[in-house]
Amino acid sequence: MHLSRLSSLILRAGVGAVTAATLVACSTPTPLPPMAPLPTYPQQQPAPPAPIARPAPVAPAPQSNPNASFGRPAAGPSTGRFDGNANKGIDIAGRLGEPVLAARAGQVVLVSNALPAYGTMVILKHEDDFITAYAHVSRALVAEGDTVSRGQPIAEMGQTGTDRVKLRFEIRKAGVAVDPEPYLSGRMQ
Repeated sequence: MHLSRLSSLILRAGVGAVTAATLVACSTPTPLPPMAPLPTYPQQQPAPPAPIARPAPVAPAPQSNPNASFGRPAAGPSTGRFDGNANKGIDIAGRLGEPVLAARAGQVVLVSNALPAYGTMVILKHEDDFITAYAHVSRALVAEGDTVSRGQPIAEMGQTGTDRVKLRFEIRKAGVAVDPEPYLSGRMQ
C-alpha cells in the first residue's frame, strides 16, 4: 500500500504542479497577436431635418386706394378687362377658397346661381345708384337681406360657371355696367 500511497501523492503533486504552472502562466503577461485593422466605412451624412409644417400661405389683402369709392374685392391680378359687351366687369384671378370682400358697404340683395354664365353670385345694393356683382364664387358667406361693410368677407373665390378660379366683379350705375377700374383706383367716385 505504500506504493499506492506514493502514487497518490505523485498524482496529487502532479495535479498541483499543473495547477501551479497554469496559474503562473496566466499571471505573466503574454503579448497578444496584432489585430487586423477595423474596416472603414464612408461617413454617413446626418439626415436632413424634417421640414417644419407651416400653414398655407394666406393671400395678401387686396391693395385698395383709400381715396377710391370702391375697394378691391380680391387680392389677385386682373385677368380680364371691361369692354362693355362680352365682359361687363373685370376678372380677378385667385385660388379656390380665397376671400372675396365687399367693395363698399351695402345690403345683400341677391345670392343666386340662376344665371349659368355667372355661376354662383352675390349682388350688393349701395346707398346711391350703385350695385356690385361678385360672380363665380364657390360659397357665399352672406344671405339676402344682410348688411355688409366695406372689406367684409362675403364669399369665397371659386370657378362656378367658368373654366378656372376667378372672380367676375361688376359695378353698375343706375342699372348700366361701368368700368370698375376707375372706381377702384379713385379716378371716379
